[in-house]
Amino acid sequence: MSRIVKGGLIQTSLASDVSESLETIREKQIERTLVFVEQAGKQGVQMLCMQEIFTGPYFCAEQNTRWYDSVEKIPDGPTTKLMQEYAKKFGMVIIVPLYEEESAGVYYNTAAVIDADGKYLGKYRKNHIPHVAPGFWEKFYFRPGNLGYPVFDTQFAKVGVYICYDRHFPEGARALGLAGAEIVFNPSATVAGLSEYLWKLEQPAHAVANGYFIGAINRVGFEKPWNIGEFYGQSYFCDPRGQFLAMAERDKDALVVADLDFDKIREVRNTWQFFRDRRPETYTGLVKP
Repeated sequence: MSRIVKGGLIQTSLASDVSESLETIREKQIERTLVFVEQAGKQGVQMLCMQEIFTGPYFCAEQNTRWYDSVEKIPDGPTTKLMQEYAKKFGMVIIVPLYEEESAGVYYNTAAVIDADGKYLGKYRKNHIPHVAPGFWEKFYFRPGNLGYPVFDTQFAKVGVYICYDRHFPEGARALGLAGAEIVFNPSATVAGLSEYLWKLEQPAHAVANGYFIGAINRVGFEKPWNIGEFYGQSYFCDPRGQFLAMAERDKDALVVADLDFDKIREVRNTWQFFRDRRPETYTGLVKP
């Protein structure tokens, strides 16, 4: 009997004007997202992930200290606690991407992982922080992650998280695979013209190289007043062979649902013995500064 788990991804456009209060922005974003959380629950989704910092806009398009006040504690903040309630309600693992406050002035781009019984399992902090082009000023807002590449043993699968810009770095993707990840979720905020040509290339390659599933999430639309480009949606699942299982449209809010056959991981790894044939003794140069 196949070990099939139903996965879900939520992509949305911005639900509010960024001139509104931070609390109003958060409330509207959560309200929009909860519509899809409810849909996911009714469809029997067992693992669910939202887009990067889903409670607000992609504010890294500017450098403004106002956005520091949109941070939340994890796991004691309101959004984590709310999603714990929904996880328990639907028996669903939920990955919750948030702007995290560790302490005053110490902030991270983080995803909390909640098990299907509502238990908080831990968090991943984005390791690779871009400052690469006009409109992606993330080093102004986030410290680099300091928790390594944890894998969370949920009720349905061993889950890894990689956030947005992380996906350009195969080293962390490999570390997650070696640590036992069966699926890696990558909540993102990425625009056309910058990296769209990589969107369907890099992450299926990670899935193939490491023999696991990928759930890739992007937001939708243009976010005023910055208009740094179109967030092109197209959230998707792919399998350990790099094959696309389900994909959303580029311009519509959506819940993406796919049946993930985790028995395929062993099948693929038995065919392509990439872990067996590694040569770590020859890779020492990779860890030099």
